[in-house]
Amino acid sequence: MKKRSVLIAGHPTSVSLEEEFWDALKAVAQARGLSVNALIEEIDQSRTGNLSSAIRVHVLKAVQNRSGEDA
Repeated sequence: MKKRSVLIAGHPTSVSLEEEFWDALKAVAQARGLSVNALIEEIDQSRTGNLSSAIRVHVLKAVQNRSGEDA
């Protein structure tokens, strides 16, 4: 687990994710032309539960969508 500080709507918060999820989140952000912080803010705006869980689900969906494009 790696805890990192991010800004959401100008407010600092910390997010704990496994290193693999941080790496995948960076790749998703880069593919969309966003900073990691901007992507986290976007995820935060549409989440209903825990931010770390919402990030993991977002990364999973992005990977699944990419896998579907490769098929």
